[in-house]
Amino acid sequence: MQIELLNDQGQSASKVDAQDTVFGRAYNEDLVHQIVVAYQANARQGTRQQKDRAEVKHSTKKPFRQKGTGNARAGMTSSPIWRGGGRAFPNSPEENFSQKVNKKMYRAGMAVILSQLVRDGRLSVVDSMKVDSPKTKGLAAKFKAMNLDSVLVITDEVDENLYLASRNLGNVLVVEPRYVDPLSLVYYKKVLVTKPALDKLQEMFA
Repeated sequence: MQIELLNDQGQSASKVDAQDTVFGRAYNEDLVHQIVVAYQANARQGTRQQKDRAEVKHSTKKPFRQKGTGNARAGMTSSPIWRGGGRAFPNSPEENFSQKVNKKMYRAGMAVILSQLVRDGRLSVVDSMKVDSPKTKGLAAKFKAMNLDSVLVITDEVDENLYLASRNLGNVLVVEPRYVDPLSLVYYKKVLVTKPALDKLQEMFA
């Protein structure tokens, strides 16, 4: 598998060899869907709170006599079938939404996503991604010259200048290989990988 190498103007300069085990896998939609959903679910927090029948404010008095009214029997107004009663299965902040994905499946899924990005022309390699000063304007101009408006940059090391210059760009994310996630790979229109980061990705997902 060969991946295009871009110059500073965003033009294809040459090709870079890459491992087929990471960048040449066949597409597996079910696997990609599973690891993306699992990633989102594992990042989800329990922020909902509802009351059960023990927590609602109510009287323990029997609302009406047992027989002769024609109504169903009722012991107290906190029953879930009563208006103002507690919920039968209330949501709780301790709710756990996590989904388990084993390491082998995760590595395979990430390799499938990277392979499909290469086939779609959305993943390219650059020699390096460094800026001379921590100015957002300079980095924005660099991406504009490369005709990129939504980009994920994977670099072997995020220096301070690059971090400060990119943090105010809403359509740009700069990460190291160890922090790459399936959702970001799918979300951004273009993925730029530096040569040293390319080697690390191959070590991680081969």
